[in-house]
Amino acid sequence: MANSTDSFDRRANHLLRVLQFCGGCVPLHRLQFQFSDSVIQTLLDKELVQVQNTGRGFLLEIAEDFVL
Repeated sequence: MANSTDSFDRRANHLLRVLQFCGGCVPLHRLQFQFSDSVIQTLLDKELVQVQNTGRGFLLEIAEDFVL
């Protein structure tokens, strides 16, 4: 049986793949129902993603120095 850490890591990896598929960034509000705040926050803490304020909303994007 998979533990919660494995499941959490799979969700984090899935989010990174979604970002890559979407050209490296996606509006943060689009992820609201697909990914938990804790998954997004963990990737932010690990500096794998960053948030950009566009003035009309926020974009979650793959960090410039992170390569998948």
